[in-house]
Order: sequence, then structure tokens, then C-alpha cells
Amino acid sequence: MLGAVVVGVGIAGTVRIRDMLAPLVGTAAEKLTVKGFISRRTLDPQQGVSQISMEEALSRDDVHVAFICTENVFHADSVRMFLQAGKHVCVEYPMTTNHTAAVELWDLAQSKGVILHEEHIELLSEDYKLLKKQVQDKVLKEGTLHFTGGRLKPGFGFAAFSGLSRLTWLVDLFGELTVTAATLEEDPVKSFTKMTAKLLTADNKPLTWIEERQPGLPRAKNVTFHFDSFSLTQVPAAPRGPVSLFMQDLIKFSAKILGQVSVDELQQEKTRILHCLELAEKIKLLCQT
Repeated sequence: MLGAVVVGVGIAGTVRIRDMLAPLVGTAAEKLTVKGFISRRTLDPQQGVSQISMEEALSRDDVHVAFICTENVFHADSVRMFLQAGKHVCVEYPMTTNHTAAVELWDLAQSKGVILHEEHIELLSEDYKLLKKQVQDKVLKEGTLHFTGGRLKPGFGFAAFSGLSRLTWLVDLFGELTVTAATLEEDPVKSFTKMTAKLLTADNKPLTWIEERQPGLPRAKNVTFHFDSFSLTQVPAAPRGPVSLFMQDLIKFSAKILGQVSVDELQQEKTRILHCLELAEKIKLLCQT
């Protein structure tokens, strides 16, 4: 069994504890057992799991795995500490808000011989799987992905990083991208932000990514993809799968730790993640110039 700790007990951290306490039978997730949680607050036990200090988690021999579920701006420091201690790490996206730091963390994980895994449950939803199936092998002419949502709490970073899951969709669907332009509109009085990024595929087909936030805006992904043979104007609806998204991610992470995922698959995922973080950083720089 591999002992695990959860850093941060918000919604995601609470789900991580729940899933490790009741893993899907017959999967790699059964090999993890939760040893405690870490929080900046002093809390009572959560789901029967006790709070421990960061120092204890880093030094204990029976802690092999850490789940980082804090605000985005704190991810990099927590990931670095656990990697340096020789622990496997699963971190909510984005693992950092800086591409260079992400490369350094991956190099550190490799030098320590441990797994670094960035959660991307948006790729595991049944809606997304159906969307990917519908666009597979189609020739893109142009497309737009426009996300709307309410105001984010402090600590989530620039829009290109807080919205990394949408950028990950575009890269996973259409391959390596290039940033050609990016702008940011802001109205502090209304707590309004709108980031618009112009992208190109390897075949020089245009894609537009928009992240728009304001209190009261509905949370929605609006897509318009034009292909040579048809147009897709909404994310297809699919029945919810039998296994929850975080459980799917837990199984995937556990399988990596146990050596059940091929080197090629690990490399492809690493390449995609670092590419997305590099794009996000370029978008941020363009918006700030």
C-alpha cells in the first residue's frame, strides 16, 4: 500500500479523500491509503482522516504520495517540496503559473524517480469524449471556444492559466498550436474580464479562445467549429459515465505510480501539458504588452 496525503480540503481535496477511502474495486486506486490531510487552518478530522503538518508529511516514510488541491498560485511550491522529498505528486491544473517552473519541476521528478501528474478531468468527461469522437479525422477550417463564468476567487492566477482546461481541450482536439495575438479587457468596477487569444493550428487554421468572467455570468462552454464537411455549434450532451471524473483521474495516477502506463503515453502527456503552459504564458505576456 502507498500512503497518501491531501494538501487543501476544499471541494477537490474532500473528493480526493472520499475516493481514496472507497476506491473502485479492482483498480490501481486500491493501492492508495490516505494518511492525513494538510490545511492552513486548524480543522477537525475530515471523513475520519486526521490533520497533519507539512513537515510530518514530508518526513514520514509511510507517506509516498501527495495530492495538491490548493489555490493555483501555491501549487509550484507545494509540488517542489514533495518532489524533493521523493514523493509522487498529483496536482490540480495548472501545476504552475509559469512554464519555466513547470519544466524544472518535471526535471526534478525525473531526477527523483517519481511520478508528477497534472489532473485534467475535463478530458475524461463523457461530453468531451463524444465531442472528440465527432471531430476526429475532420479537417478544421476555423473555430471558437468561448467560456463564460463568474468571478474567480483570489489565487487562481491570470485567465490563461485559470482557464487552462479550455486550452487543453483545443490542444487535445487539434494538436500543437501557435499564439498570434491576445488581448485582455477589464472593468474593475463590474469585476469584468475578457481574455481573447488568437491561435493557429499546424495547418494554419485559425482558432479563437475566449475566457469571459463577471458575477452572474452562467458557467458555459460555447463552441463553434467549422470543418470541411460540417459545423459543430455546441458541445454534445452525453449521459454521465458510471465512474466519477476524479475517480478516473485517481485510477490513472495510481496506474502511473505502479508502472502500468507506457513510457510513450507518459511522454505524450508531458509534452501536451508543457505545451499548454507555454501557450498560456505567451498569451499572458501578449495581454500585458
